[in-house]
Amino acid sequence: MLGKLNSWLIFRGINFRSGLRNLKALKWYNKDYSKFKEQLSAGNDFPLGKKWPILHDKFSEGGTMTGHYFHQDLLVAKRLFVAKPVKHVDVGSRVDGFVAHVAVFREIEIFDIRPAVSKVKNIKFIQADFMKLRQELIGYTDSISSLHAIEHFGLGRYNDPIDVDGHLKGLESIYHCLKKGGKFYFSVPIGPQRVEFNAQRVFSIEYLLKLFKDKYSINSFSFVDDKGDLHESVELKESDIQNNFGCECGCGIFEMTKI
Repeated sequence: MLGKLNSWLIFRGINFRSGLRNLKALKWYNKDYSKFKEQLSAGNDFPLGKKWPILHDKFSEGGTMTGHYFHQDLLVAKRLFVAKPVKHVDVGSRVDGFVAHVAVFREIEIFDIRPAVSKVKNIKFIQADFMKLRQELIGYTDSISSLHAIEHFGLGRYNDPIDVDGHLKGLESIYHCLKKGGKFYFSVPIGPQRVEFNAQRVFSIEYLLKLFKDKYSINSFSFVDDKGDLHESVELKESDIQNNFGCECGCGIFEMTKI
């Protein structure tokens, strides 16, 4: 009941739990501020400016090395570094994660339905709706990725048109964009199949394998579990397929070759 109430408040811009944590944190913040102020001398190079309380970092870990995006971005970038394709194209993946990793060591073209203004070396941006593949993009590349993106296609979250089959159209476009024998690096949320509108779809592994059956050979499958830990290059056993490797909302990461 409290969880539902907190969700309702967050939707209206009120985070009850964060508010309580911040109120408790003010005690140590004021103590630290007073101690720092006492140490200031009249000739100090840094006069006090406005107060700017940052209350969530004091007891947090030194960075995040867990979760869907951290593991998938690092893993697939590493695979691309080894594979060295002629051209690599990405559809909708995280720019400040995966795309940035890849741009360190090679050129990458990125397609997204949303605009992008910034210009960055090694990153070529093309605005496009991959639910409708342009004719000139058929057989366009020998390597393509789409990480944590297809689950959003057709839900309207990113100003894309509402389309219940958006994920299927996106995957079909990627298939036709990729040359025969080319590599497809792909990830989506995995677990009991459902739509959580308008955030995402969650896919069962059985459903995904049926989609890929006659189009790709699977080179490797990895997944991030519900705790945020990576399990790299695991065997796709039937029992694990049926229970989605125990995930309620994990992340399945496929490396595949177009047949």
